[in-house]
Amino acid sequence: MSRPVAVITGATSGLGRITALDLAHRGYRLGIVARSRSKAEALLGELREVVDDVQAVVFLADLSLISQARRVGKEVASYYGRLDVLVNNAGVHAFSQRTTAEGLAEMTAVNYLGPFALTQELTDRLLTPGAMRIVNVASEAARRAGSITPATDLRQTHPYTRRDSMALYGRTKLMTIMWTQELARRLDATKVTVNCCDPGFNATGLGRDLPGSTVLQCLLNTLRMGDPRRGAGIIVRLAIDPAFAHTSGGYFSVRGAKPLQCPEPGRSEHVQRELWSETMFLLRGMSGGSAAHT
Repeated sequence: MSRPVAVITGATSGLGRITALDLAHRGYRLGIVARSRSKAEALLGELREVVDDVQAVVFLADLSLISQARRVGKEVASYYGRLDVLVNNAGVHAFSQRTTAEGLAEMTAVNYLGPFALTQELTDRLLTPGAMRIVNVASEAARRAGSITPATDLRQTHPYTRRDSMALYGRTKLMTIMWTQELARRLDATKVTVNCCDPGFNATGLGRDLPGSTVLQCLLNTLRMGDPRRGAGIIVRLAIDPAFAHTSGGYFSVRGAKPLQCPEPGRSEHVQRELWSETMFLLRGMSGGSAAHT
C-alpha cells in the first residue's frame, strides 16, 4: 500500500497503454479508467505478463457521459483515498458529428468536458498535502482551432464534414490547454500540480473512424513513423520527473519537453476564465454537479 498510485484514462491502447506499462514497471499501482471491459481485461493480462507483482484496478466508465465521469471520479477517490498521478489521456477525433445521450458533441465531451468533470471530482476529494500531479494530453492541433467562443463552442452540435473536423478537434484540445492553465491558478501547487503536453504525431487508434486508418497505421508502424513510445515519454516525464515537481500550468512539447505557449485565441487569462465559467455553468445544469473551485 506504500506504492504510489497513478490513474490513467484511455489506457487500453496507444499512448495510454504505453504510459500504463511504463508506470507499472516503475512500481506504481494503477487505476485504469476504461469504457470497454474486454479491452481493460486485455491490458491487465499484458501487465501481469510483463510486470512482476503488478497492482491494477479497472474502473469502467464512458467519459463521453458527464454522469459517468462524475461517478467514476467518486469511485476512484473512495477506493484510493489519495493519488500521486492522474493522466487524462482518453480522446477521440470524430470525423462526423455524434451527439451523446446527454446532448453534447461527443468530441467535446470526451476530449474536454469528461476529463474536466472527472478531475473536479478527484480534486474535490483528494487535495491532501503531498505531490499529486495531473497531466492532460493536449495536441499541437490546438493551433488549428481558429477561434474560441466558450458559451457557443461547448454546446455546439451542428453537423460537420471530415475536412471541418480538424478545427473542431483542435478546439477541444485548445480548451484542454486553457483549462489546464486556469486550473493551475485555482489549485494550491503545494498539493497538486497540473500540466499538459503535445505528444506529437502518433500512429494510434485516435483516428480510427477514418476509412483506411488500420492500413495506414500498419504502414506507419512498418516505417517506424509516429512511434507512440515517444509521445508517452513526455506524459511520463510530466508525471514523475523531479524536474517538474514544482511546475504547474505549463504546456510542453514532445520535443525535449520544450515549454510552449497556449495558442491564440485561448492564451489570455480573461478568455481562460470565461471558458472555466461557461464550463461550470454548463455542468451545474446537469444533474449531480459539483460547484467547487468556482
